[in-house]
Amino acid sequence: MPELPEVETIVRDLQSRLVGRVIQSVAVVLPKVVAAPAASQFCRLLQGREITHLRRRGKYILMDLAGDWTLVFHLRLTGQLVYSATAEPFPKHTHLVFYLDQGVLRFTDLRQFGRVRLVPSREIDQVPGLRELGVEPLGPEFNEKEFCRRLKASRRMIKPLLLDQAFLAGLGNIYTDEALHRAGIHPERPAATLKAQEARALYRSIREVLREGIDFRGTSVQHYLDGAGQPGRFQEILRVYRRQGLPCPACGTAVARIRCGGRGTYYCPSCQPRR
Repeated sequence: MPELPEVETIVRDLQSRLVGRVIQSVAVVLPKVVAAPAASQFCRLLQGREITHLRRRGKYILMDLAGDWTLVFHLRLTGQLVYSATAEPFPKHTHLVFYLDQGVLRFTDLRQFGRVRLVPSREIDQVPGLRELGVEPLGPEFNEKEFCRRLKASRRMIKPLLLDQAFLAGLGNIYTDEALHRAGIHPERPAATLKAQEARALYRSIREVLREGIDFRGTSVQHYLDGAGQPGRFQEILRVYRRQGLPCPACGTAVARIRCGGRGTYYCPSCQPRR
């Protein structure tokens, strides 16, 4: 699933290409990807609207339109949102196409779990999923002292806690594994058992790994493509994620894989010991 760095990269790519463009028409190939309203009304409401701004909230892409409407995209596991200057032949699994006054924007999704919703901008905070989101880990509201306090108050294992979007918005499997490795914390540690210095190290590593993910334009280990249809490069410097059996870049110990909170999880047994 595209996580914060991937979604942020897509938003930045599309912001420069789409702002000021006008949606002339919309083709809905697979109606179920449109969560609301009905596909026919969705197309009618979008026709002739100018794109005024793009932004990100957690793993959601928000596209503001003239007339105080907002398109909400959630890419889920395999969704792609790609702009092209010409209406070139579309790849397989293209389910939604926005024809603009210059170029086209297509929504492609192999697994068909991604969804698009059109809502009045004033109701954006009531959209299911969006309304439950926690703080942004790269935003000013992500405070180290408050983060450490909330860890100390939780009995949950640290990895499932970090994956909880109501606790922290935008983290997923890849960047959680990478942040825990950098902080030297076992993914199954109860959050409340982290010492103060460990909690502070985790706070720093979360921000560090997310910023690096954005700098490298996201992680392309399967389906992720940026807003121009190009893969990211963060997979080139992954330390533990999907590196089972390979040497840890910090100590040389073979990276291990376990199930933690129902998710495949990668860690270094030496750098991240159980305590």
